[in-house]
Amino acid sequence: MQRSGLNTLCVHAAHAPDTAVGAIAEPIYLSTTFERDAAGAYPRGYRYGREGTPNRAAVESCLAALEGGIGAVAFASGLAANMAVLDLLGKGERLVAQREAYYGSLKQFGEVARHRGAQLQLVDFRDLSAVEAAVAGGARLLWIETPTNPLLNITDLKRAAEIGHGAGALVVCDNTFATPVCQHPFRFGVDLVVHSGSKYLGGHSDVLSGAVVVREDATLLERLQSWQRMAGAPLAPFDCWLLRRSIATLALRVRAQCQGALRVAEFLAGHAAVERVFYPGLPAHPGHALAATQMPGGFGAMLSVCIAGGADAALRTASRTHLFTRATSLGGVESLIEHRASIEGPGTRTPENLLRLSIGIEEPEDLVEDLAQALG
Repeated sequence: MQRSGLNTLCVHAAHAPDTAVGAIAEPIYLSTTFERDAAGAYPRGYRYGREGTPNRAAVESCLAALEGGIGAVAFASGLAANMAVLDLLGKGERLVAQREAYYGSLKQFGEVARHRGAQLQLVDFRDLSAVEAAVAGGARLLWIETPTNPLLNITDLKRAAEIGHGAGALVVCDNTFATPVCQHPFRFGVDLVVHSGSKYLGGHSDVLSGAVVVREDATLLERLQSWQRMAGAPLAPFDCWLLRRSIATLALRVRAQCQGALRVAEFLAGHAAVERVFYPGLPAHPGHALAATQMPGGFGAMLSVCIAGGADAALRTASRTHLFTRATSLGGVESLIEHRASIEGPGTRTPENLLRLSIGIEEPEDLVEDLAQALG
């Protein structure tokens, strides 16, 4: 039977009663090694935990189904997933990425390019002519993050993918903020999707994980799987189990979080103590129309806000919240708030008065009330 509904897919992809005892909940297979038969073969498909486990197979199958790819590779963190893709970058080859993106990815891009003798070019992806100029002469990787972290800029995935392919590049999209609930990059021609699974996929701030999903290139999938084995960076069985369990409620959580984020953004946009709100769901956002087209499932649950009065006012506001926890990360059921520039440290491009908010599943009006008293 074809399962087209997103909630149905989240619940049933790679999920079925255990064939041995009929358990509805998937068992956790902690074994690091598996039995061979008398002839020395492995008829049940598994031989050593680094190379594959039932829990990892289940979560990878689930992720591939959610994104619409041929396969997925699960890693111990989002940056480990990035590294698997960056291993495709050779000496003298070019990586083109966004100037405004997750600071951890940008630091990683710079380090990898320097050590490998590769070229890194950072441009503003809102200006597609700048992207065309950056890939002129060829590129190995075109790396897109949309919406961006933390300014929530939107990139035209279809046009960017066309530009990247025209230059011979593999096109990568970090879909962490949007999730498969809101956005499907493969529908716009992207080749690889990466996720920090620690965020919305995990959803409960209790499992560090990452993933790469491949659209259609089986050879590329095999190379990424080989890197996973050789680097010794696969996701452990218990973490796979946690991630797969959380994905069952992904659509329910993200849809509720998107609704809450829009309500919070609308409130902040009208507050006298707020200079600017960055949220693509607001009609005033410069990327709103594009986001409405390529994010049909919702505008996401992340937003940023610049507070009038500078860094001190922003820090003061964050210190006054009761329902928002001051913490780094995002995507959990609890709402978080952080002063982003101080997290990123020296060299940050983030405004000093910016607060980044991750909206959880609390009642939106409770979150609005909390921010209202914190803003004063």
